[in-house]
Amino acid sequence: MKLTIVPVTPFQQNCSILVDETTQRAVVIDPGGDLDRIDAALAATGATLEKVLLTHGHIDHCGQAAEYATRHGVSIEGPHLDDKFWIDQLPGQGKMFGFPQLDAFESDRWLVDGDTVRFGDIELQVAHCPGHTPGHVVFHHPQSRLAIVGDVLFQGSIGRTDFPRGNHAQLIRSIREKLWPMGDDVAFVPGHGPMSTFGDERASNPYVADDA
Repeated sequence: MKLTIVPVTPFQQNCSILVDETTQRAVVIDPGGDLDRIDAALAATGATLEKVLLTHGHIDHCGQAAEYATRHGVSIEGPHLDDKFWIDQLPGQGKMFGFPQLDAFESDRWLVDGDTVRFGDIELQVAHCPGHTPGHVVFHHPQSRLAIVGDVLFQGSIGRTDFPRGNHAQLIRSIREKLWPMGDDVAFVPGHGPMSTFGDERASNPYVADDA
């Protein structure tokens, strides 16, 4: 499986393109904006988009997801239904942050803990990891030792919990009970900033290190 990261929106959100190199089918995770830039990166892979996946309902991750899915005639899967209230606020959020006109939308499939999503011959495991938002999900591909974690965890930091329905204690539980069991050697793509591994964060992240 091939990974391409495309920073998008003024928030420099990490949009991820995953390609099944056997079938040349792809998913785009969190196409929050800069859709032409995402399409250029997708075209460079030579793959065909199969679906759009969303980790959570914040504007930089999903603001233009519906437009992107419509552009390609594909479905949207994720996040968990508990983030619908964020997606419903997209029109007002867009005006507040100077985005193009944004519309609320319905996911074609709301995800829950333990679900799987497929593209090509690839199967991703879904973990519901609330805390940053109540409906945040993480996508994990055990065979590649890779996880797409959105704004749950960052290199040296964790997601904010001061937004509506954020919960700091819940976020810490999500990281320790859902992410750490995936394995110290798992590399992860955060919603912003550089990649890291769960082992490195367990060793040195001041918020969730084993000795924190």
